[in-house]
Amino acid sequence: MKTILKILLTAVAVVILAKILPGVTVAGYVSAVIVAIVIALLRLIVKPILVILTLPVTIITLGLFLLVINALIILMADAFLEGFGVAGFWWALLFSLLLSFLQSILHSLIGSEE
Repeated sequence: MKTILKILLTAVAVVILAKILPGVTVAGYVSAVIVAIVIALLRLIVKPILVILTLPVTIITLGLFLLVINALIILMADAFLEGFGVAGFWWALLFSLLLSFLQSILHSLIGSEE
């Protein structure tokens, strides 16, 4: 139940950011839910592989390269989905930063009841 709620909150954040950022588009609410699911799956499957492959760069940049990895995940979601679009790398980077910020705020609202 909590996972579904987190995906729905992420979808809300995607819709909000698509309204605010001119370089990000989402077709509708259903597309936003699909975007949230795809981003969650990419973060679950692809991100650990990318982190391991880029570990030396991540260490040298003191972890800042993880921002690039997050932007790449957003660009992958853009490539996989029809109803979601990002204008370029810098928009993906800004979107991923703001999405993480909004997710932390929205997920803190549901608390840690288990």
